[in-house]
Amino acid sequence: MESPFPYLIAEIAQAHDGSLGAAHAYIDALAQTGIDAVKFQLHIAEAESSAFEPFRVKFSFEDETRFDYWKRTSFTQEQWKGLKKHCDEVGLEFLCSPFSNLAVEWLEEIGIKRYKVGSGEVANFLLLEKIAKTGRPVILSSGMSNYSELDAAVRFLRERNVDFSILQCTTSYPTMPEQYGLNVISELKQRYQVKVGYSDHSAKIETGIAAVAMGAEILEFHAVFDRAQFGPDAQSSLTIAEITQLVRAVRNIASAMRFPADKEDNSKFSALKQIFEKSLAVNKPMKKGDIITFDDLEAKKPKGHGIDASDFMGIVGKKLTADRQQWDFLNYEDLYE
Repeated sequence: MESPFPYLIAEIAQAHDGSLGAAHAYIDALAQTGIDAVKFQLHIAEAESSAFEPFRVKFSFEDETRFDYWKRTSFTQEQWKGLKKHCDEVGLEFLCSPFSNLAVEWLEEIGIKRYKVGSGEVANFLLLEKIAKTGRPVILSSGMSNYSELDAAVRFLRERNVDFSILQCTTSYPTMPEQYGLNVISELKQRYQVKVGYSDHSAKIETGIAAVAMGAEILEFHAVFDRAQFGPDAQSSLTIAEITQLVRAVRNIASAMRFPADKEDNSKFSALKQIFEKSLAVNKPMKKGDIITFDDLEAKKPKGHGIDASDFMGIVGKKLTADRQQWDFLNYEDLYE
């Protein structure tokens, strides 16, 4: 992730709804947006869930239980390998969140560079231990954790020498503006001294732009072909067209932040200053000996053809040495001391 730009992750998650063809279609579509990685979720129903797990959002007319949903939308290990291969072919990193130790074992066989740990797994030290043993970097989402819980997870990872980064995240679907918690980006950086990013569920591109402007080095967001689609995350996702806009916008913002302006140095604007700044002139015909008042003066472009407009207070009360026509510039030789 060493780049002058934020690392951009589009999360497909379960937007494929168990269709392998749809999952591959998402990879192809997202490869055209300019993102860096696509992220899936590897759910193995028997290993992570039970018939007692309630629906987070009651969205399904097809699945009687959440367990049934995980079961129906899962892929085989060989199918996962095909998805990983497809990502490699189109130049995207294949990222995946495991939700069981068995899922970690699958991902090790599938091939993965780093792990994304979802908000609900921050306190799952069994899973963190399994991931730590792989020696791979971790992106940790902090959505459901307070600082005490996050401190414990960070301590656990550091004791095992895990290279990790943290994402500010609000576990609310979709996230409302008053819930964004953009201030937490700087808090996390100061508290843990690691790379910090933002995981977004707002379905608005301005959220990601603001996060990058506030220092997010990783940006994650859900992707969907259409927010009217079936699925628990559809209304919290960005469309492919919105993601394309977001990528362009955040990279522009990141570029701007790499080049801070020196407000003390305006040398680059000297030519423009000559054009835009103004010189003093009289706004009416005036006679030799007339005393200049404030109401006699106008400021006209360009600078350098008369006394600078900024010096008008030193001109008021002076007498003219000669007649002047309306709109003539004033120079110091036109005035008596």
